[in-house]
Amino acid sequence: MAEKKESGILYLCPTPIGNLEDITLRVLRVLKEVDYIAAEDTRVTKKLLNHYDIKTPLTSYREQNRAEKGEKIVRDLLEGKSVALVSDAGMPGISDPGEDLVKKAVKAGITVVPLPGPSAVICAVAGSGLDTRKFVFEGFLPQASTKRRRRLEELKDEERTIVLYEAPHRLLKCLLDIREILGNRRITVAREMTKVHEEFFRGSVEEAIERFQSNPPKGEIVLVLEGAEKENAGTTESVLANEELKVMVLEQVKAYINAGIERKLALKKVAKEFGISKKDVYRILLESRES
Repeated sequence: MAEKKESGILYLCPTPIGNLEDITLRVLRVLKEVDYIAAEDTRVTKKLLNHYDIKTPLTSYREQNRAEKGEKIVRDLLEGKSVALVSDAGMPGISDPGEDLVKKAVKAGITVVPLPGPSAVICAVAGSGLDTRKFVFEGFLPQASTKRRRRLEELKDEERTIVLYEAPHRLLKCLLDIREILGNRRITVAREMTKVHEEFFRGSVEEAIERFQSNPPKGEIVLVLEGAEKENAGTTESVLANEELKVMVLEQVKAYINAGIERKLALKKVAKEFGISKKDVYRILLESRES
């Protein structure tokens, strides 16, 4: 009986997000030693390999062929070959088709080794000037306006710093939606990080809108957005069970709106006055409309 081959290793190799010098010695060694490299765009990866005189064979692994090619790569790994997975830039498996390959490899019992290296998310957060103790990465918001706005509504009460990817041609629409739904918070727009025209714009959402209306953005963009203010609020259950409180909240909201105060500001003022969350004020409004 033939001896069963030991399975190979799937290496997750982060590549530079701009500056070709931002690659580790360990990643360079692995790229030279594996049987082949699975790349999101072989043309992009070829430039990196040529720069460092690496001759390892390349194969395409991208969104369009991830199902079929992923199965092929897993079979190769099970037969003992070792494969390096790379994306166009940064850590593979984060907001790219590499996520699917990692799941397949883990399910098949294959060793997966992530190597440390460049990350647009970490660079943007670290240089943002905002709270870095807790943050949430949302990747790209939906392209469709309705879905994008719905997702932002879900993030309205998120207290952690929010990190988003965005394409330059959608940046202004995204900023306008953020201002309307999340308010005029502090934001950092990190653009073309590590490249010649790197820019970190830090200011309010309104200032960012003004900046990029007059200067249309180009290149890769990461948004780092201040989280919602933490409120000392009672629980939703206790608030919604208090009928007298609900009546008072409704009356105060209506009074502010009748006085010409913008609806979102009215909700915020009432929440602060009554010591409850804006979410609870909003739910009380919804209940009154449904009844």
